Amino acid sequence: MIKNLSSSGKSKIKFFGYKKCSNCIKAEKLLQNAGVVYEFTDITQNPPSLDELAMIAENASIMLNKLFNTSGVQYRELKIKEILPELTKLEILSLLANNGRLIKRPLITDGEKATVGFEEAQLSKVWCS
Repeated sequence: MIKNLSSSGKSKIKFFGYKKCSNCIKAEKLLQNAGVVYEFTDITQNPPSLDELAMIAENASIMLNKLFNTSGVQYRELKIKEILPELTKLEILSLLANNGRLIKRPLITDGEKATVGFEEAQLSKVWCS
């Protein structure tokens, strides 16, 4: 069964990822095997906007600092861990919205629900049931 939320009046599922990211590859395979229809966006080329990131964090019930890809090169190079405690919510969102490589991936949202990162059980529960 193909799940297409746009035909049911709900928003389309947006998948913000990176084609060379192993977690994104695993998440895409999981969604495809479940017949979930989504729109892929390269997070490094077109990161989510400030508003989208705030909405994703809220809908995923996570704190903004959990949106960071803490294992990424740019996270270390920019010393985000050291400056994060002093950043405002707006500064955190701006940093992420302007540099998709800083964002933990994949980010998946339909405007009402959202998941951040790859955790198979959570992705299955939220997107494949």
